[in-house]
Amino acid sequence: MVSLKQELESNEYPGRGIVIGRSADGKHAVTAYFIMGRSSNSRNRVFVKEGEGIRTQAFDPSKLEDPSLIIYAPVRVLGCDTIVTNGDQTDTIYEGMENGMTFEQTLRCREFEPDGPNFTPRISGLMHVEGGAYDFSMSILKSNDGDPDCCNRYLFTYDNPKAGEGRFIHTYQHDGNPLPSFAGEPTKVDITGDIDTFTNMVWNALNEDNKVSLFVRFIDIATGKYETRIVNKNQ
Repeated sequence: MVSLKQELESNEYPGRGIVIGRSADGKHAVTAYFIMGRSSNSRNRVFVKEGEGIRTQAFDPSKLEDPSLIIYAPVRVLGCDTIVTNGDQTDTIYEGMENGMTFEQTLRCREFEPDGPNFTPRISGLMHVEGGAYDFSMSILKSNDGDPDCCNRYLFTYDNPKAGEGRFIHTYQHDGNPLPSFAGEPTKVDITGDIDTFTNMVWNALNEDNKVSLFVRFIDIATGKYETRIVNKNQ
């Protein structure tokens, strides 16, 4: 297990990232989702609440260029399931599971983003909290080392995660041109502090120039009630 703070501080551009795990006191299912940007279009965004989830929105609508890959609902809730993704596959997962499909099955019709030469991976997470039990899954759909003719699909599932432990997956290994896709299993990271301490740690550890927005949610495993924090660089 590595320090999430150090993992974030050491990477200037991980792109978009999902952290899922369990709080140090063992009482809460924890997730964080952040977005970063290098272009003015990517940086022109904020997170806003929508129902039980959130949506990205242009901070200055007059400067919005191509909305296709930057405007979407990263978080939606379906019963006992919380869906967290880096794109409009949130809706694909939600609608598929609503019709009886599994998390993995819903993503069979999707692949990486059509933004060559980067071919940004689609990363997704699913948290299931019910009856005092908690498990989660993570997925990444990516090109075959930059070759768009093949989509590599990976699914990781974690039953009864340990207190103070989480997994971190992000779109890019580091900055570059083209941007290299994340590789390997989601990184095992520490989950520390209460929701405000955790939120502040993640936000402050992200690269100051590139960070855009952060969403954090703590779900009480015993009751299903949750608390949410949203931080936007654009105010």
